Amino acid sequence: MVSTPFSWQELEKLTDYSIDNVNGVTNSQALLRLFNQSEENVRVTLYRDHHAWCPYCQKVWLWLEEKQIPYRIKKVTMFCYGEKETWYKEKVPSGMLPALELDGKIISESDDILLALENAFGVLGLGMQHPKVIPLRKLERLLFRAWCGWLCYPTIFKMQEDNTRRQFIEVVRQVESALTLTDSPYFLDDFSVVDVIFIPYVERMNASLYYYKGYSLREENPYFSRWFDGMETRPTYRGTQSDFHTHAHDLPPQMGGCYENGTDEAKINQKRVDEGDWFSLPDVTYPEPENSRQEALYRVLKHRQNIIKVNPADNQLFDEALRCALTNMITGEICIPPSNSAIALRYLRDRISVPRDMSIYASKRLRTALEFTASLDSNKQPEPITIRHRRDQNPLNFI
Repeated sequence: MVSTPFSWQELEKLTDYSIDNVNGVTNSQALLRLFNQSEENVRVTLYRDHHAWCPYCQKVWLWLEEKQIPYRIKKVTMFCYGEKETWYKEKVPSGMLPALELDGKIISESDDILLALENAFGVLGLGMQHPKVIPLRKLERLLFRAWCGWLCYPTIFKMQEDNTRRQFIEVVRQVESALTLTDSPYFLDDFSVVDVIFIPYVERMNASLYYYKGYSLREENPYFSRWFDGMETRPTYRGTQSDFHTHAHDLPPQMGGCYENGTDEAKINQKRVDEGDWFSLPDVTYPEPENSRQEALYRVLKHRQNIIKVNPADNQLFDEALRCALTNMITGEICIPPSNSAIALRYLRDRISVPRDMSIYASKRLRTALEFTASLDSNKQPEPITIRHRRDQNPLNFI
C-alpha cells in the first residue's frame, strides 16, 4: 500500500521506547550509572569519547558495567572527528583517552586504569596480574599486532598480502587453541577481565577484515564464534557493542589507514556493509528485540532537528523524505519520498553510529528503511565517507 508520510506528531505516538539510563541496562547515552545505589557512593568518573569509537574506552566501560561500580561519564572529542576540549587537555595534557578519576586522582592508560580499579573494587574473575591472565594479555597484543600488519599497511605484491594474511591466521589459531581449554565460551572457566581485554579490538577485527579483506573472523573460526555468542548473552556487552558499518568507516582515520585487498569477496562484503542487506552481516547473532523499530524511531525523534540541520539537502525536502522512511520502518507501507531526496537519505544511512545513536538491530531497521525509501527515488549515492578524518561527525553539530 502506498501512503503519505506521517507528521512528526503522528510518529511520536508510534513509539513508547524508554530506558533508564542511570539504573537500567548498559547504554551509550548515560552520563551517570548508579546500579540502584546512592549517588553518594560515586568515586569514579570515566572520560570516554562522544561516539563510543575508542576501543580502550570500551574496555574500561565494560569492566565498570560488569562490576556495577557507580560512576559518572564525561564525554570528550577524539582527534579524528573534532577538536579536543580545552578543559580535558588541562586535566590530561596528552589528550589521550580514556582517563579515569578515582577518588580525585587522574589515571590514564587503560591497563593502569584497570589495575587501579582492581585495587579499589576487587578483581573481575581473576586479576590483571594473575598467572593465568598475563599470557592471555600477551596473546591479545600479539593478535593486535598481526591484525595491524595485515590491515594497516599497503602491499604492492600479492605475496606480501598473502604473508600478512598467513601471519594473522597463525595467531588466530593460537587464540582458538586458548579458547579450547575451557568448557565455557570464555577464555577462562567463567567470564573475566580477559574477555574484557580481548573484545574491543577483536570486535574491530571482525568488522574491518570482513570489509577490507573479505575475511570473516567470526564465521571461519568455531571457537571465536562460540566466544562471540557467549559475549552477546551479556547485556553489558550488548550495550557497548558496535556494528560492521560503524567500525569499517571509523577505523581508517584512527588507524592511519585500512587497506583493502581488492578480492571479489571483499567487494561483495563492502557492498553488503554499505548498501545492505544489513541483516545478512555476521556482526550480531542474538535474536532481534521486539522494540528495535521503536528504539530507532525514538532516537531519530529525539535528535531530528540536528539530523535535518546537518544534512546537506534542503531542510524541507529532507524533512519529508525522512518522515517517509520512518513511516515505512514503522508501518511497512510504501511512502514515496520527494524527488531528488535519495542522496539526503543515504547521507544519513551512512552516518548512523552504533552504539552512540542506537543498538545494532535498531540501526539495521533504520538503515533498511532509509535505503528502501531512497531507492524509490533513484540510485544516486552520496560522496564516499572520507578516510582522512571524520569531521562530518563533529559533536559540536549536535550540541
